[in-house]
Amino acid sequence: MKFASATALAGGAGALLFVSEGRLRRAQQPSSDRWQRVPVRSRGRCELGLSFRPLQAEALGLSPEAVFDRLLQEPAPLIRLGAYWNRIETKPGIIEPAELDARLERAAAAGKRVILAVGAVKTFGYPELHLPSHLAPRGLPEGTLISPTSHPELAAAAQHFVAWVVDRYRSNPAVIAWQVENEALDPLGVEHSWRLSLDFVAAEAETVRRVDPGRPVLMSGFVPLSAPVRLSQWWRTRGQGDSLAGARALADQVGLDLYPRHAVAAVGDWTIYLDGGSMPWSRLGRRRLNAAAGGRPVLVTEGQAEPWEAVTVPPSRGARVPFSCPPERVILNYNLALRVAGGARALSAYLFWGFEYWLRREADGDPSYLEAFHRVASQS
Repeated sequence: MKFASATALAGGAGALLFVSEGRLRRAQQPSSDRWQRVPVRSRGRCELGLSFRPLQAEALGLSPEAVFDRLLQEPAPLIRLGAYWNRIETKPGIIEPAELDARLERAAAAGKRVILAVGAVKTFGYPELHLPSHLAPRGLPEGTLISPTSHPELAAAAQHFVAWVVDRYRSNPAVIAWQVENEALDPLGVEHSWRLSLDFVAAEAETVRRVDPGRPVLMSGFVPLSAPVRLSQWWRTRGQGDSLAGARALADQVGLDLYPRHAVAAVGDWTIYLDGGSMPWSRLGRRRLNAAAGGRPVLVTEGQAEPWEAVTVPPSRGARVPFSCPPERVILNYNLALRVAGGARALSAYLFWGFEYWLRREADGDPSYLEAFHRVASQS
């Protein structure tokens, strides 16, 4: 009876939190010029950056190389690139690095500082799993912890790939840090339930340090600003902890992935959103971030600056914008990150997530997302 009562109480509390943070809105909202008036918080020494996602550019009908050209022209001295395993090793033993070689050379020539995500299994940019098909033709088994013991051949291959990437690019002066995996210990979204084990990721981090002891290892983790998402993440990562716990144990730098407002479900034009970033208890995240950092440098590796909807929506639909991220939230989410982290001095960098989406909107006649970013760059 006591267990049943506790379960009922927890369920009731969870439902109350969901209701308090939930928002029922039409996915498409009228656009406005609010992004021109939102105050921009001073960033101090916090460096601005962008992530480059070639697969997202392709999905939006853009040329990845044209997008990268634009990115190099933007007022963001820091960029994040991914070494996508399945795009480099297309066949067993066949390495084709020309694409990444060229991008890193161009980044160096443009004076950019680069965080290079070496993977190997999870690299940023949907679908995040970038394993060569010959290593996992049927994918990874659901509901399992992928470890060097359970998958010794995969672990050995991952370490070999990481070593190859670091050795090849450690002489490039633009590279300032190596990111090991992406949200390393968390399940891969809601589509998959397998997870990487701490010792699998630890072996990769050790490999990076062995090949290049001079640059820091960065690991990132998703920060649940919404109480229901926090509860779900705790349940799904129980046993070995989430990615922020892994970063505290293994990394030299801690990256935060922040998505204050996102969709949960949709029926027709109506969508339910969680908006934890606007709630008073989101400030409690500061304590958790400080604990996760453990005195290490902290940066935002993904600051939400594009929509997160329940269904895929066209990038532009007349004079409408998605509720999860209208252009003013490019600025508001940046402001929130500085507040939650404890001020500009607490963050070494903030990387906006959504550059490809901004260019798609611009191509469709709406430059407001890009111009909102330019406001941050020029006024903060």
